[in-house]
Amino acid sequence: MKEILLVKYGEIILKGLNRRRFEELLISNIKKALPPDSYADVRTSQAITYVEPAEGADVDGMVERLKKVFGIVFIARAGVFPKDMDVILREGAEYLVPSMERVATFKVEAKRSDKKFPFDSPAISREMGGAVLRRCRHLKVNVTAPDTVVRVEIRDKEAYVYADVARVSGPGGMPTGSNGRATLLLSGGIDSPVAGYMMAKRGVEINAVHFASPPYTSERAKEKVIDLAKILAGYTGKYSLYVVPFTEQQLAIRDNCPEEHLTLIMRRMMMMIAARLAKRSGSLALITGESLGQVASQTTHALAVTDEAAGDVPVFRPLIGMDKDEIVTVARRIGTFETSILPYEDCCTVFVPKHPTTKPTMDKILKSQSKIDMEYWVAKAVEETEWVVIENE
Repeated sequence: MKEILLVKYGEIILKGLNRRRFEELLISNIKKALPPDSYADVRTSQAITYVEPAEGADVDGMVERLKKVFGIVFIARAGVFPKDMDVILREGAEYLVPSMERVATFKVEAKRSDKKFPFDSPAISREMGGAVLRRCRHLKVNVTAPDTVVRVEIRDKEAYVYADVARVSGPGGMPTGSNGRATLLLSGGIDSPVAGYMMAKRGVEINAVHFASPPYTSERAKEKVIDLAKILAGYTGKYSLYVVPFTEQQLAIRDNCPEEHLTLIMRRMMMMIAARLAKRSGSLALITGESLGQVASQTTHALAVTDEAAGDVPVFRPLIGMDKDEIVTVARRIGTFETSILPYEDCCTVFVPKHPTTKPTMDKILKSQSKIDMEYWVAKAVEETEWVVIENE
């Protein structure tokens, strides 16, 4: 029996005259997410995107990929039937059996886009309800609070039947690429992958920059970050990761600057380097995983000092008002948590001062920073940066 995937979206419907552009971008992202030989057609009509599987395609695998595509609210795997009421009732009720075994009550809602179809929506609902009850004797009708809703949609060329209980939730948000590009400062910790995910969910196309400090950070720490980047690519699609060698820069800061200012000067240099790489890649902003007050470098005073170093490149901090438990919950849901907690050091944990300042002033930080040639070290890091292409495996 033929099946189709009905992809429903949310915010896109509110885009008015611009909606078609968002729909086309969603279609493009769906095609990128799926193996090219897995679908016969992808099209949008009447606020639904239809994904028609190719003959012999792994439909379960297609659903697994689509549930990571931003812009999708849910995916319904629906049976496809000719617009013949007898066939819809007989074969549609049979198609619903596996889904209805999981529930005790239901109701039917019908939508008739083809007004020439001889049964109106209330009649379709009544007839299908009776067919389902005859096929699934354990069920009862509940029109106010059913366990599931059976959907019957009469479209221009075909009829579709599915139950809400069988549909799969997507991540929602906006299609990737609909809101410009930004560069994520990706460490090996819990927070930054979540920050990248949350901005990508708002339609931002991301690339990433990672700072490595060998031998203080190991090759395995770098591989861990690449693994995290690949998990993110399952949601964002292919992107670039810039790996910045940062050992000499950190040593210069440690050897020349006051200890209490080490972390902030390091963070400022990171922002300068990331801002330059962002401009090279066409990014319009930076993304960090900072949460207000979580550590000494993330106080209001410290963030103001850090932001100044980014110049005219804005800094997005989607986690700024979240606590650690909230961030961990998202990390578990998107699949980055177990990789993030692997015990490999990142450069932010190297040369940590015993008593970092929490209320820095710009004049004091600039005075401390003047003890090293910031321009030389920033330019050197940018010149020696390694470029890695990240794809979901």
